[in-house]
Order: sequence, then structure tokens, then C-alpha cells
Amino acid sequence: MKTAMISAACMALGLGAATAAGAQDGDVGAALYADYCAACHGANALGDGDMANVMTIPSPNLTLLAQANDGEFPMLKVIHIIDGRTGIRAHGGPMPVFGRVFASSEPGPANPYGSVLEVRGRTLSLALYLESLQK
Repeated sequence: MKTAMISAACMALGLGAATAAGAQDGDVGAALYADYCAACHGANALGDGDMANVMTIPSPNLTLLAQANDGEFPMLKVIHIIDGRTGIRAHGGPMPVFGRVFASSEPGPANPYGSVLEVRGRTLSLALYLESLQK
């Protein structure tokens, strides 16, 4: 079931099976989490990051996402939150839209799809890492 959900998420993101293996590299997701998420959500994703005490909306414990969803990790919902499609609010304003942050700084005629694939790959890597942290 888990593999089918990951495959469905990859297809929903427009990624083929060839790129799914690269996106599953836990080191990529862990590094992205450390760089972009840990300050608010904490090093262990418990919602206790250094910035959590200055936020007007509590930072959620990301290890309980599956538990709050009848034991199933809500992969597509998590992807949408990360890339900014949901408008989830934090700090009294929108959560950072990582879809924009993860975009390549060099899109253009020589790289027409690189930025889109880079965003989707990073987003999926981060979502897979969060899935691996579930209790």
C-alpha cells in the first residue's frame, strides 16, 4: 500500500519511476529538512524548533501526521503544504512557499523543465523524509 501511494504521488507530481528512486534518497530529504524546516518544527520534527516560541500559531509535531490520518501518511496533502498549494498559515502569515524556494536559479531556454523537476524532486524528497519520521 505504501509503495502504491508513493507511486501515485510521483505520478501526481509528474515524475516518472526513474526519478522516484533518486527522490527517495533519505539524505536529500534530511538535508532539506535541516535547512528549511528544523528552525520551526525542531530537529526531530516535534514542533519544538528554536523559532516555535515566537510563532503566533503553534508549529505542529510532524511525527504524528500519519497517526492523525487513521495511520496513513497523507502524502499528497503534505506535498501540497510544502509546495504552497494549501495556504497553511504560520507566524501570523503564510507558511513559506517552498515550491518557490526550491526552484532553480537558472531556468531558461537551456533548462526549460529543470526548475519544475527540481522543485518536485526536492518536495518529494522532503515528504518522503517526513513519512520516515512517523510514529
